Amino acid sequence: MINGNFDRRMLDGLVCPVSQGTLSFDAERQELISKSGKVAFPIRDGIPIMLIDEARELDAD
Repeated sequence: MINGNFDRRMLDGLVCPVSQGTLSFDAERQELISKSGKVAFPIRDGIPIMLIDEARELDAD
């Protein structure tokens, strides 16, 4: 964590708990996006909340 922001280097060690797939960082929404799991995990105070119950379902495109 740098100045309360998410440290993008964490992405190298994190995977989606739903799909075990990779995550991408959405800086505007402060979320980690799992396209394969179709969910977004919030980042609060620079800490990713990787709980399925806290995830937001992504709209079907």
